[in-house]
Amino acid sequence: MLSSTLNRASRSVRARRAVESVPVTRRVVDRFVAGESVPDAVEATRTLRASGRLVTIDVLGEDVHDLAGARATRDGYLTLLQALAEDGSAEGADVSLKLSALGQALPGSGAQVSVDHAREICAAARAVGCTVTLDMEDHTTVEATLLAGTTLREEFPATGNVLQSNLLRTPGDIAALAGSGARVRLVKGAYKEPASVAHQRKDDVDRAYRRDVASLMESTCYPMVATHDPVMVEAATDLASASARSAEAWELQMLYGIRTDLQTALVTEGRQMRVYVPFGTDWYGYFMRRLAERPANVAFFLRALAHR
Repeated sequence: MLSSTLNRASRSVRARRAVESVPVTRRVVDRFVAGESVPDAVEATRTLRASGRLVTIDVLGEDVHDLAGARATRDGYLTLLQALAEDGSAEGADVSLKLSALGQALPGSGAQVSVDHAREICAAARAVGCTVTLDMEDHTTVEATLLAGTTLREEFPATGNVLQSNLLRTPGDIAALAGSGARVRLVKGAYKEPASVAHQRKDDVDRAYRRDVASLMESTCYPMVATHDPVMVEAATDLASASARSAEAWELQMLYGIRTDLQTALVTEGRQMRVYVPFGTDWYGYFMRRLAERPANVAFFLRALAHR
């Protein structure tokens, strides 16, 4: 119930105004968001790289409905990539794109506009040694996002896609990608979806996630296993060993500011660990979905409010 309420709130203008009006909110958000500016993102990247962790960086924003906004998102990524290169932090980094922020929802030619913008970002990323991953959004965008990934890989083979194990269609999507060699980030799914397209019970999602990890490990894809659950980390490690994957043939991913102790421990063990680093002024939707995913995050937020 709480998760559903928070997910609805993530798209509510009224709820956003209420949350932003609380002075302590910014301090709490700083746990999950690297900052609001490109220099903030570069500094976070530098710090994480120095600790042996890799990064994927998200310029926060989604649901852009005008061309000017889509172009602004594209330009934000181009500026970020240039800054990473100038700092010497670009090589091996990844950037995560939401096609909805690049114009996917524009009437008529939105899908093409978003792919064209993504193509420009892919070209700039490749020039400085970065890769690009297309984030997945709600179930209505899955087909278009997977198609965009297939299209972009024709020119930029390292372009990745994200799959969500809560969706009933995901085993079929893994099967379709199994021989492609694509980079695939597997998540459980942060969007509230109807029962007609998604598992509703946590236990069912957990089982689906483990099954999907196993399928990816057996494929030619490069699995990017996004989880903060130590049990699932161990299961993924065992599945990788059973599939004879080397440590360099897959990676774990976690969110900025969450389970940093586990991130550090896994790096010490020789695991590839990539941290999802969001930044920007449009942090509200991302922040609310992080609260929805884990009760511990809500408790953290409420404790901060109590001690403001």
